[in-house]
Amino acid sequence: MKTIALANQKGGVGKTTTAANLGIGLFRQGKKVLLIDADAQGNLTQMLGWQRPDELSPTLSTLMEKIITEQPLVPGEGILRHHEGVHLLPANIELSSMEVTLVNTMSRETILRQYLSTVKKDYDYAIIDCMPSLGMMTINALTAADSIIIPVQAHYLPAKGLEQLLKSVARVKKQLNPGLNIDGILLTMVDTRTNFAKDISSLIRGTYGSRVFTTEIPHSIRAAEMSVEAKSIFEYDPHGKVAAAYEKLTKEVLAVEKQRQKHRTDQVR
Repeated sequence: MKTIALANQKGGVGKTTTAANLGIGLFRQGKKVLLIDADAQGNLTQMLGWQRPDELSPTLSTLMEKIITEQPLVPGEGILRHHEGVHLLPANIELSSMEVTLVNTMSRETILRQYLSTVKKDYDYAIIDCMPSLGMMTINALTAADSIIIPVQAHYLPAKGLEQLLKSVARVKKQLNPGLNIDGILLTMVDTRTNFAKDISSLIRGTYGSRVFTTEIPHSIRAAEMSVEAKSIFEYDPHGKVAAAYEKLTKEVLAVEKQRQKHRTDQVR
């Protein structure tokens, strides 16, 4: 199972929308996918149709608590099934107290990784939607992940926040997870009609080069509407430009993984 964390400490960059559509995009390519909502606000849980996340139990917080207290997990416990084929491990407000609990926990950075090891045989991909902070839950996600995708909104100058996030990723890679790679920086909400968006796009591409995905996710009101309908963009607006962009991104993510596996095989030889 490959685990991808979607992270950016800046909110409102299309992280949750990307998690949902990339996950369902991967399912459409024949992959078994587990989406993990690692944000106490439960945005991904709500986007996929569970409008009252605080009434759900068990959730990610429950299962992490079981790992910490060494209670047995029941197979499939807490996992919800979305009508478009992906599975979801939901989150709610209880996750904010888990953030506090983790501070005093032994091996606190690895609790989410320990949970994922119990389900890895059931899925090809796990996608973690991180909260917009660099707190303990996000560190857990980066420690559990094989790679990270960083969505960046092309509406403002994001370079400073991006630098901070890349430093945190480098620190986690050095101290906790040597196998962590950056799949790419993803430009989201790109308004191609404005020179400003084009300038930011070329600035980020000029600064980070091949680390930036070729795919850009265009700004569209349809993407915002989709979250109210509990559908992916593929079902809500299948012929639109956002659906085309997420399909392209899905193929790019699969290509990155294929390239990485080939590299690993070549090294073994």
